[in-house]
Amino acid sequence: MLGTIRAFWNDQRGVAMILVAIMLPVLVGFALLAIDMSRANGLHNDLQKGVDALALAAAAELDGRTDSTERATRAATTLLTNKTKFSTSGNHTLTPADVTITYLSGIPASDNIGLTAAGVDANGVSWVAPDSKSALFAEVTVNASGIANGAGAFEAIFPASFLGGDSTFEIRPQAVAGFNQSICETVPIFMCNPFETSDPLTSKTIQQAFASGDTYSREFRMLKVDSNPGPGNFGLIDNNLSSLRDAIAMGTSGTCYSRDVLTTKTGVTLGQVNAGLNTRFDLYSGSLNKNNKDWAYRPASNVRKGQKTGCSKYDPVTDNSALPLPPGDGYGVKPGMSLPIGSQGFWGNYWQINHGSAYPNVPSATNPTGAKTAPASRYDVYKYEIANGLVGDKSLAPTKETGTPSCYKGDAPTADPDRRLLNMAIVNCIANQAKLNGHVQLRPDGYASVFINTPVQKQDNTKDDEDASAAEKPISLEIVDVDGGFANNTLVDKAFRNEAQLYR
Repeated sequence: MLGTIRAFWNDQRGVAMILVAIMLPVLVGFALLAIDMSRANGLHNDLQKGVDALALAAAAELDGRTDSTERATRAATTLLTNKTKFSTSGNHTLTPADVTITYLSGIPASDNIGLTAAGVDANGVSWVAPDSKSALFAEVTVNASGIANGAGAFEAIFPASFLGGDSTFEIRPQAVAGFNQSICETVPIFMCNPFETSDPLTSKTIQQAFASGDTYSREFRMLKVDSNPGPGNFGLIDNNLSSLRDAIAMGTSGTCYSRDVLTTKTGVTLGQVNAGLNTRFDLYSGSLNKNNKDWAYRPASNVRKGQKTGCSKYDPVTDNSALPLPPGDGYGVKPGMSLPIGSQGFWGNYWQINHGSAYPNVPSATNPTGAKTAPASRYDVYKYEIANGLVGDKSLAPTKETGTPSCYKGDAPTADPDRRLLNMAIVNCIANQAKLNGHVQLRPDGYASVFINTPVQKQDNTKDDEDASAAEKPISLEIVDVDGGFANNTLVDKAFRNEAQLYR
C-alpha cells in the first residue's frame, strides 16, 4: 500500500495539463490586455486625428475679426456631420456635444505645461481669450463620457470587474491649433483708419465701412502722423530694404508682415515716400532717373495726371487744357476724406477736356454694395479708360496730354497687375496713439487695396521731390478693397498667405 502511494506521488504523467489549467487564465488575460491596448491605441489615434482636424478648421477662421470665434465654431462643427464610429460605448459618433472648443489668446511656452479643457494651465493661469479679436488659438478637447455621448469612453474586453476594477475608461485627446496670416505684397506704409472715432458706438472698422459703401468714391487724403494722430494720417513700417523710396516704388517691403503685428518706423524723409509713389505716374525724380528702364520701377499703363511735359516732378497745368482725376468735395465733414461723388455731372468737365466728348455715365463697377447706378468712382473711370482704349486720347490744346507713359524707356507696362494699386495696412491711430512714433509693435485693424489718384506734389513746387525743405501735399487715394469677410477678395487672393498649424 505504501509503495502504491509512493509510486503515485512520484508519477509526473499529466502534470502539463495541471500547469496549463493554472496558466490558461493568465495567458488569456494577457492576450485580452494586448487586444485592449491595441484597440485603445487605435481609438486614441482616431480621436486625435479628429480633434486635430477640428482644431485646424477652427483656427483657420481666427483672423482677428469680431466674429472670428463664431465662424470658427461653425467651421469646426461642420466637420462633425461625418458619422464616424469611434468607440463601443455611448453614441459611437463624435458630435458637437462630445467636444469642448476653447479660444485662447496665448499658450504656455513649454509643452510640458498642460492645459485643461477650460484653457487653464497646470499653474492655474487662464489663457482664455477675452473676445474674438484676441483669439489666436483654438483648443479642442474630447469631453468625459459623463458630459456627453462618450465618444472617448473605451469599454475593455478584459473583465476588470472580476478583479474589482472598472472595465470602461476614458480616452480624451486634445489639440491646440493657431492661425498665422501674413501679407507679402505691400508697401511699408500704414494709413490711419479714417472711420475710427473715440466713441465705440460710432467707430467702424475699415471692413465695416467698406461693406456699407462708406468708402466708395470718397477721396482720402493722407499726411504724415503728427503729435495728434488720427484719421487723415499715415505712418511708416519697418522693412527689409535699405531704401524706403525703392520699397514704395517697387511695391514690396522686402519681407512679409504678420497680420497681427507691425513695427512702426521713424526718422525717414517723406520725400522718399513721394518719389517712390510718383514712379507709378511715369515720374522719376533725382537718382531715380537711372531706373526708368527697370521693369520693377515701371509706371502704370494709364498715367493721365493733367501735366504737359516733365519726367522728374509733378507740375500740373493750370489752364484746364488737361485734368487729373478730380478731387473730392466736402472736406471737413469727416476728417481726411471727401464726401462721396454726388452725381454723374461730377465727371462732365474731366471727360470733355481729356476725351473731347460727353461723359458716357461709366458704371460703378467696383461698388461694394453691388449697386451699379451710383456715380462711378475715380478707379472705375480709370479702369474704363483702359478697358475701352481711351488711354491714348489727347486732352485739349496746348497741353494735348494722353495717359500713355512717355518717360519710362523699358518694356511697355501692362494693365495687370495695376501699378496704381497699393496694398496698405490700416491702423486704429486713436487707440494706438502712444505706439505710432517709435519702433513699437502694434496690431493693424486690417489691410486695404488703395488706388493712387494723382502724383504727390510739393507745397513749394520749385523744390525737388526728394527735397525735405518743402512740405508735401497730401497723398490722394481711393479705397477699392479690404481684407476680411466683407471684401471683394482681390486683396486676399493676391497678397495674403493664410496658414493654420497645430501647436499641441
